[in-house]
This record gives sequence, structure tokens and C-alpha cells, in this order.
Amino acid sequence: MFMTFFLFLAALFLAYANGANDNFKGVASLFGSRTTNYGVAIKWATVTTFAGSVCSVIFAAALVKTFTGKGLVPDELTVSPVFLLSVSLGAALTVIMATFTGFPISTTHSITGALIGAGFAAVGMGMHFSALLDKFLLPLVLSPVLAMTLSGLSYLTLRFFRLKLGVTEEWTLYVDQQAGLVRTAAPVSADKVNALHRVALEPLNDIRDEKYARQYTGSFLGIPVQDLLDKAHFLTAGLVSFARGLNDTPKIAALMLLVHALNLRWGVAALGIAMALGGLLNARKVAETMSNKITSLNHGQGFTANLITGFLVIFASRMGMPVSTTHVSVGALSGIGLLTRQANTGVLSGIFLSWVLTLPIAGVLAWGIYSLAPRLLN
Repeated sequence: MFMTFFLFLAALFLAYANGANDNFKGVASLFGSRTTNYGVAIKWATVTTFAGSVCSVIFAAALVKTFTGKGLVPDELTVSPVFLLSVSLGAALTVIMATFTGFPISTTHSITGALIGAGFAAVGMGMHFSALLDKFLLPLVLSPVLAMTLSGLSYLTLRFFRLKLGVTEEWTLYVDQQAGLVRTAAPVSADKVNALHRVALEPLNDIRDEKYARQYTGSFLGIPVQDLLDKAHFLTAGLVSFARGLNDTPKIAALMLLVHALNLRWGVAALGIAMALGGLLNARKVAETMSNKITSLNHGQGFTANLITGFLVIFASRMGMPVSTTHVSVGALSGIGLLTRQANTGVLSGIFLSWVLTLPIAGVLAWGIYSLAPRLLN
């Protein structure tokens, strides 16, 4: 009973860390494209992620089996509270450290690394390494490449049809009246912004990108295109957050359900609440990285990245494939950023390095916890 209680707390800690690092990823394009502000974005992410967590009981049960470690380690180890506690804490500590430094890493990757580390501490070379490649590593490696490719192709296709329909992108320029400058809400074409910036805005050192609003002109079926796109963008952002809850909750639930810490429904509800709190309280640093540092986005680009991310993650959840929402989301954003030449390659390099380090760090932590646990509990 003592170990079961600690395992439950460790799973909640992992869910909290997951929410802090992952919850904002679905709505990062809303904030990055200035479609809405941070407060609205994180609330929308919280509601839709929790909905995905609840639905995971029905639609993503296959992932529970995958993340018990069955097939990777001997079956008797997958119901060992010490083993599961080591995996939970190793993964949680890895994710929370990345969150505090602003790196968007994968909880899926962290759990995988922790499974390997704790498994190696328990049975050494008795692990089934062939299962590691097929069930875990291939989906994690291939998913961001697929997301990058699909988002780039989708962006080019949607841009082609947008231009065919005569919908163009223009800038609205807002200038601070108190600084003695004019404020205009009339659309200003992109080529005039640079001239206006040189003439009127250069004296203002505190002018930031929020002063500019990129808007689409034209209408479709009598409805302004920008209004349609904003609503569609919100829906796809909610879709990504829903998919994230659907994909991530079963992975964490697997670590406590086998020892009957709670039944499936109550366990998922508790994890969903912990995820929501993590996102509400500790998502800001990762939000800045995802929204503003990977690439600059307009409304159409953000919509496209979300559409591809949501589709791939929901498909993978239904098929029981352990993909990472982080990898897919960053892959989709960077695919568009590289295509538009707006990607920040320095930031992307740092993110990719953090991905490489995630697995060994989580593995070492889980290995250390499993090795020390018998001494601490005696």
C-alpha cells in the first residue's frame, strides 16, 4: 500500500510535468501569429487537453499496453512497483528540468528512456532490444520528418489556392499616439511597412512586433477570409491539444494501473487534472519558445501546422503508435519555417540537441532511482 501511494504521486508528478511542458504546444501558433493572447490560448489548451484525456479511456487503450514495458522487459518486472516508480520519477524529473529551461521535449521520449534505464538496472542485457526499435524508436524518429514534409506540402497547396482566389496578405500598422505619431488602422501593404518603419518608427526603440497585425483581405461566400481563418485556426489548435491529451494520458496511466493504484477512469481523471494544473502554472517558458523562437508565423501557416499535427497524432493514438506530440508539432512548425526561410536554425539546433539528450538523461535518472530504491525503502 505504501509503494502504491508513492507510485500514484509519482504518476501525478509526471502528468504535471507533462502539462507544463506540453499543454501549450497545441495553441502555440495561436499565440505566435497574434490570433489571440497567452491567457485565452492556455485556457483553450487546458479545456481541450482535458477532453482528450477523458476520451483516451475509449480511443487510445492500445497505448496503455505499449507503455507498461511489456515486450521490452520481462513481464514480472512490468508489475513491480519499484520499477514503475523509477520510470515515473526518471521521466518526470527529465521533463520538469526541460520545462524550467524552456525546452520543448517529449514526454514519450522521456518515458522510453526511463523504461530502458530502469530495465537495464533490473535485468541488464536481459532486455528485449528488438522491441525497442520497432515499438518505440522508429515512430519517434520518423514522426517529425513526416510532419515536416506534410506541413510543407500542405502549406504550398493552401497558399496556391489562396492566391488563386485572390486573397492577399497585408499589414495593419499601429503607431503609439502618445509618441506624437499617427495611428492608422487601414491596411498597409508589406512593402510599405519597411519604409514607414524607417521614417516614423525608428525613433521608438520599444516598438515590437505586436504593433503589426498581419491580416488576410477578401471574402469567401460573403464572409471575411480573416474571420473564417481565425475560427478554423482555433478549431485546429483545439484539435492538437485534444490529440495530445488523447496520446499522452494513456502512457502515464500505464505506469500506475498495473499495480491497481486506481481504476482506469479515476486514474485518467486524476492525471487529466494534474496535466491541466501543470499547463496553467508552468507553461510560460516553453510557450515563448514554441510561439516566438522557432519561426515567425502568419495565420495561414499556424493553421496548416496545427492541421497536420492534429491529424498525425490522432491517427497514431488510434493505431497505438507512441509518437510524440512535441516532435510532430515542432516538425510541422519547422517544415513551414524552413520553406519560408523564417526558421530560427539556432533555436531548432538547441531543441534537437535536447531531444538527443532526453533519452539518456531519463535513462540515467531511472537507473539511479531503481538502484537506490531498495536501500531507501529498507
